[in-house]
Amino acid sequence: QVRLVESGGGLVEAGGSLNLSCATSGVLFRIATMGWYRQAPGKQRELVALVDRDNVTKYSESAKGRFTISRNNAEKSVYMQMNNLQAEDTAVYLCYAKASIDYSEYWGRGIQVTVSS
Repeated sequence: QVRLVESGGGLVEAGGSLNLSCATSGVLFRIATMGWYRQAPGKQRELVALVDRDNVTKYSESAKGRFTISRNNAEKSVYMQMNNLQAEDTAVYLCYAKASIDYSEYWGRGIQVTVSS
């Protein structure tokens, strides 16, 4: 069974930093893309950042310049350093992975990030 488990969330003051991690288990296939999405109360899920196997990255406009995504292909894990956090970054952050072989998508349960202003 494939599992994605997030860690590193929590409560931080505006201007602070957090480093999210996502560990996988049960992944017997090659992962094409890993990344992070977020969902704030009453809003749709939105892309934050993605990284492919060649470390090509894609960021949302709000994440550019503040967040840095990285991955470890051997460990099939993904990370995101978030700096200069603002109140509007408050959301549940979900880890995402897409398989290379058939493009199946997998999601973590999410972790809360709360930024106090």
